[in-house]
Amino acid sequence: MVLLAAAVCTKAGKAIVSRQFVEMTRTRIEGLLAAFPKLMNTGKQHTFVETESVRYVYQPMEKLYMVLITTKNSNILEDLETLRLFSRVIPEYCRALEETEISDHCFDLIFAFDEIVALGYRENVNLAQIRTFTEMDSHEEKVFRAVRETQEREAKAEMRRKAKELQQARRDAERQGKKAPGFGGFGSSGGSSMSNNAVSLITETIIEPEKTKSAPVPSRPSGSGKALKLGAKGKEVDNFVDKLKSEGETIVTPSSGKRQSEVAKVLAPPVNMESVHLRVEEKISLTCSRDGGLQNMEVHGLIMLRVTDDKFGRIRVHIENEDKKGVQLQTHPNVDKKLFTSDSVIGLKNPEKSFPLNSDVGVLKWRLQTTDESFIPLTINCWPSESGNGCDVNIEYELQEERLELNDVVITIPLPAGVGSPVIGDIDGDYHHDSRRNTLEWTLPVIDSKNKTGSLEFSIAGHPNDFFPVTVSFVSKKNYCSLHVTKVTQVDGNSSVRFSTETSFLVDKYEIL
Repeated sequence: MVLLAAAVCTKAGKAIVSRQFVEMTRTRIEGLLAAFPKLMNTGKQHTFVETESVRYVYQPMEKLYMVLITTKNSNILEDLETLRLFSRVIPEYCRALEETEISDHCFDLIFAFDEIVALGYRENVNLAQIRTFTEMDSHEEKVFRAVRETQEREAKAEMRRKAKELQQARRDAERQGKKAPGFGGFGSSGGSSMSNNAVSLITETIIEPEKTKSAPVPSRPSGSGKALKLGAKGKEVDNFVDKLKSEGETIVTPSSGKRQSEVAKVLAPPVNMESVHLRVEEKISLTCSRDGGLQNMEVHGLIMLRVTDDKFGRIRVHIENEDKKGVQLQTHPNVDKKLFTSDSVIGLKNPEKSFPLNSDVGVLKWRLQTTDESFIPLTINCWPSESGNGCDVNIEYELQEERLELNDVVITIPLPAGVGSPVIGDIDGDYHHDSRRNTLEWTLPVIDSKNKTGSLEFSIAGHPNDFFPVTVSFVSKKNYCSLHVTKVTQVDGNSSVRFSTETSFLVDKYEIL
């Protein structure tokens, strides 16, 4: 079997796409295709027609023909099998069998044709193998893109940090009634107005574009192409880089030694830990229905005491309890419960004993369980509505506990599999589409009383139930229950002791079903 050419042409014989597998001039192939419609006999249902030199094997496709031009001594049965494979390839790349659609994806079709036939002879491939070969998935390209996205995110985070430093320096100067210091090439004597303009310009350049980010409209609902996106969290990329490192790949990044997660930055312990250090930890577990009802909410808290100097072993910790939610408190068995109940002071039952040295001791824990909707710290409202092309999804958040400041908030919305990327409309914050896990991650660096509400709109094929459960994660330096350490005193003399505190409020589970 020798296949001379494969072409998609109109019923008038005009070539739209043609791939020649042997040496043929353009004039020759255009002449053969122009003669093809004239050779067909009307009323007969043959799938081939012959001339003195070549054979046409064809299949109608609406207003077009898929035509194979072969030699006359080729095996007609193999020609028909090859023709069926060619005909199945075209719908893989073209949504409609129209001339304009074929022209738009002509190169995709030519690459696929080359996988079916090589030098005029049929390759032993199927449709799935052709799809895999034409995707041209490159391991080196993945490494390059992963490293590049990581570097871009690091550079952007560094720029944002510098901008915040400039703003803070300007505010400090204004509070002290001094001239704002100059930055860059302005010099300290350049005047406050010039430095203020510089800070404002840097801030607007770095921070404002994040609020106006929108997604490009995908050209096809399927495909594995991924464009680089500035500002995306890129958890998939980070996981990929870590996997490469574990497999022995050498990933060189200029600032890899300085990089650390945003969560670690938010919850970093005090730089100067005192000899008496208290760690206040809280975790929330919440399950809420999509209609707004709270199924269950639990908050567990714990105060850990660490003493590193034996002269501060005999101390008492004073707690300020402003809770009005009905928290259940429980002290350690060795703690004087009567003293805590009457004075909110944590001390050992035997005042002559000391707290253990260089070990974390849990001295107080608490628990809050409720189904009261007013206790939800962050409400999520997700409204998927079906449209002609799929679903329009509107999702919004509202901070109900305004005294909290939530950092690194990630709201994860599941997406239907195999429908491509979502089309993002209005958005507050940023987003990342994880095509492997079929999720859309809506990321917000901070949610507080100044930024208590926000919304996201996107469109994608699917049904309303495809977008649940919605999950939320965040970290905070302020605890949910109003329990605070006010001071630490020694048992003898009641003199004050310097201490340091570390507070964290984390998510164990936060789901909207």
